[in-house]
Amino acid sequence: MQRRYQINTLVPYINWPYFFYAWKVKEDSNEGKALKKDALAMLNRLDRHFRISATVQLFWCNSDGDDIVLVHPSDCPCPSCKANPVVIKRLPMLRQQKPGQNGYCMCLSDFIRPKGTGLQDKIGVFAVSADKAMPELYGTDDPYNQMLVQTLSDRLAEAGAECLHEEVRKSIWGYAPDENLSIEDMHLEKFVGIRPAVGYPCLPDISLNFIIDELIDFKSIGVELTDNGMMVPHASVSGLMFRHPLAHYFSIGRIDDEQLADYARRREMNVDDMRKYLQGNVM
Repeated sequence: MQRRYQINTLVPYINWPYFFYAWKVKEDSNEGKALKKDALAMLNRLDRHFRISATVQLFWCNSDGDDIVLVHPSDCPCPSCKANPVVIKRLPMLRQQKPGQNGYCMCLSDFIRPKGTGLQDKIGVFAVSADKAMPELYGTDDPYNQMLVQTLSDRLAEAGAECLHEEVRKSIWGYAPDENLSIEDMHLEKFVGIRPAVGYPCLPDISLNFIIDELIDFKSIGVELTDNGMMVPHASVSGLMFRHPLAHYFSIGRIDDEQLADYARRREMNVDDMRKYLQGNVM
């Protein structure tokens, strides 16, 4: 399912503190107030030319250890079909090696029903991107406007993800149809579920973008991947959506060579290649 959002529709969803952090300016300062005035004017100008593109797809799934297994839905009532659905794709996840604040070593697969239950779960796979021509609108002869557009593009991609996630919760997936949250509450993540993006501490492997691309086709919203799995344009975000009421964010932290080898095996990748994607996590 795809969406094309008007920029002015997404302006209320922008999380402004991250914008000002990028500029290293305090929002309530005179410089910050002038910057926001310029930003709002620029957003009006961008709205005449560009849209923010998004795509999301829901998959039936189960957990299998530390893997999330996407499967075709099984309408057959027999126990064999329920226990052994046809697999679409495996999404290997990483597990903490040191317990977090709740005393457990968490993995994102923990928020999906195990395959042994005989009950299928769902997961959302999404991507959002700003038009790749947006940062080029003013060329390179105006560094201020160039940076303004670039930083706004990043915020608009995130705002698009926020708006898309709200729509998923309330209607596309519809597991929280009566949700009534302010955008401030959304920024504080008071909704049910989470949407970790690729690169988050709980989902640190950028190479997962190659699998996500196979599932939802990044090119359908104008996104391409570099050889290292980075999204182009830069103002893009991809990830997963979980509905479990206890789902929360956490950091994988450091992993040892044993877990690295196990993860590489599950990803069907060479250990040395896998190490490059997880440099920040390998002990």
